[in-house]
Amino acid sequence: MWLNSWDSFIKVVEAGSMAAAARRLDCTRAQVSKQIGELERAFGVRLFERSTRRLSLTPAGEIFHQHALRALEAVQSTEVAVRNLGDAPRGVLRISASISFGRMYIAPLLPQIVAQYPELNCELVLTDQLVDLVEDNIDLALRLTKAPPDDAVARPLVELRRRVCASPAYLATHGEPKTPHELAHHHCFTFMLDRDRLDWRLVDASGDELLIPVSSRFNFNNIECVLDAVLAGHGMAILPTYICSKWLASGHLRAVLPGYEPVSGLGRYLYACYTPSRVRVPKVSVFLAELEKLFKPVPPWDRAEPA
Repeated sequence: MWLNSWDSFIKVVEAGSMAAAARRLDCTRAQVSKQIGELERAFGVRLFERSTRRLSLTPAGEIFHQHALRALEAVQSTEVAVRNLGDAPRGVLRISASISFGRMYIAPLLPQIVAQYPELNCELVLTDQLVDLVEDNIDLALRLTKAPPDDAVARPLVELRRRVCASPAYLATHGEPKTPHELAHHHCFTFMLDRDRLDWRLVDASGDELLIPVSSRFNFNNIECVLDAVLAGHGMAILPTYICSKWLASGHLRAVLPGYEPVSGLGRYLYACYTPSRVRVPKVSVFLAELEKLFKPVPPWDRAEPA
């Protein structure tokens, strides 16, 4: 019972009110208020300062909040470890990946995995936003990042390269840039989730980096929309090879400025991230093994690149 009260207290802090916490917990405000009151009576201190407008933590409440967070995280880790005892993968494997990459390369893995392990179920959460491994109950998140989280195990899986791409139709109409500085005269799409999106960063053969301001009258926060716009001849873009290789191989796209390597603020490696409590969990181990087979020695998109 104390776990429920502690969880309710944390939800009140996160939501800012007992009514909002009750909605998250799918219960009544009176139930949440009763649990907070029981906690305050048990500790003999007030945890919240109450006013007509808002709740704020007392000094005692701040201390309890810090310890309650750690305690509930430890309880969750214990439950995961106990639930996954044994050698056979079982239970629900909950995976997070970006929308486009996950749809193209991770979703097709799930039928293969559940076919091999009868006691295993899989859930794939596709989002381009950063997930919280603990709060969102994620067993393994696939992240393209420069800085993997310090509180998680981060295993590099594959390097994701990029190309400056344009359609033959666009180049026939607007000409092909021979130097990076000529990009200023072209329509250059940027990926809105990239922190460096207002500039293109290109590295030449000698390792020197160029920062090129670019612009376009419309942009997207979805990489497949960027690809569609480039294929339609509306402009150029820096595209990851996992999404553009087949179009380069078929001739629907052409690589521009091949002597320069694009650099992204999102980083160049895809990591498998998971909490330390999942390190020896069988369902995570078998999924990591499947990822290794998928990406090594050569990732599937590079097999489509022209010689």
